Amino acid sequence: MQILARRLSIGAVAGSVLWPGLCGGLVLGCYAPCQSAAIPKSGTSQTAPPPVRFSVQQAHPQPVIDQSHPDAKDNKYGFEGGSVVKVGGIYHLFTAEMVGDPVWVKMRLAHWTSPDAVHWKRQATLKETSGQPRAQTGLPYASVWAPMPIWNQQEQRWNLFYVAYDTNGASGGRIWRAVSTVAGKNGIGGPYKDMGIILQPDAQSQPWEGDQGTDSFYPYPVGSHWLAFYGSHANKPEWLVGLAEAPSLAGPWTRRATGNPVAIDPIMVENPIVTQVKDGYLMVYDADVVSADYKRDASRVGYSSSQDGVHWTKGGRITVQPDGPEHWSKLMRTPLGLVPEGGNRFTLFYTAERQPGGFYCVGMVRVKQEKPKPPAAVRDAVASSEHAPNLAAPQPSER
Repeated sequence: MQILARRLSIGAVAGSVLWPGLCGGLVLGCYAPCQSAAIPKSGTSQTAPPPVRFSVQQAHPQPVIDQSHPDAKDNKYGFEGGSVVKVGGIYHLFTAEMVGDPVWVKMRLAHWTSPDAVHWKRQATLKETSGQPRAQTGLPYASVWAPMPIWNQQEQRWNLFYVAYDTNGASGGRIWRAVSTVAGKNGIGGPYKDMGIILQPDAQSQPWEGDQGTDSFYPYPVGSHWLAFYGSHANKPEWLVGLAEAPSLAGPWTRRATGNPVAIDPIMVENPIVTQVKDGYLMVYDADVVSADYKRDASRVGYSSSQDGVHWTKGGRITVQPDGPEHWSKLMRTPLGLVPEGGNRFTLFYTAERQPGGFYCVGMVRVKQEKPKPPAAVRDAVASSEHAPNLAAPQPSER
């Protein structure tokens, strides 16, 4: 399938760029410096991290996996969430398949692979729920979602974190940790053995957390320890995230006492996935609910950046479904992570509901992290200094 190459601006206004501002605010199309302030308890830095911008280099004109794929023939509603990693030149997709009724309850966690990000083959079912009540199945959960593979350097094994709901596919979420029974990087396909629950609603739950329980979890290393974004949703139009911490990937995991929820977006930050880069961290997340009256986005995913993994800029947007014939989505859902490709380039996969609706597909774009341009005043000062005599430089006879 032909990849459609396009250069697209990222932002709320056509032809403009949406920047996380130097004090964490959104700045449209410019570097407007803000007055610095102390780092707030919210966990969002106000101390002028470098702004981050993405340009879309290629937008695939159709989903890379949809209901026409032969390996998806028994998948009734499609794909939702999970993540993609690249190992030995092969893309590995871990995703939740909404295979039947009751929707959100009859689920599978699946492993797919691709040599080129476009042509995919389903490899295995990792976890499965039948849609029957827990009393009949004997399982400790009713449905499973959001599989996240993480390499554990200490164990030399892949770990798989996933969300398991008590009822209805949307309440009482708990985070399970599983470990591949096959050691080494090639053990990414599993099989995976459950090691137990590492985060759940309990006495340590914070006031912003709601009945959905813990609805997402993504860990990443910071120095010698680990942080993780975890999410929750109450009976109001906000999906929020906080940070948990642990001395090792295996845990024990505890919620950070201050700074939660992390103030990235006021309405929705769901299923964040973090990528470590040479100068900090990047994160993409689901931001399809854009207002308190539940208006939805059909084109964009959210992103943020951090220098230290703790303090994050206010959210920006990447338009992964541009206007035109390649705009196939009715409703945007969940980004599956930024897969590094070298040279500040990434492959970004995502799930979205296809027009006219009813099936959630996997889409793909290639993006580039652009090098920030300094403000015009700084560029002018640098240019002037290059032509001015260096009065402080010693003369040859003085050296």
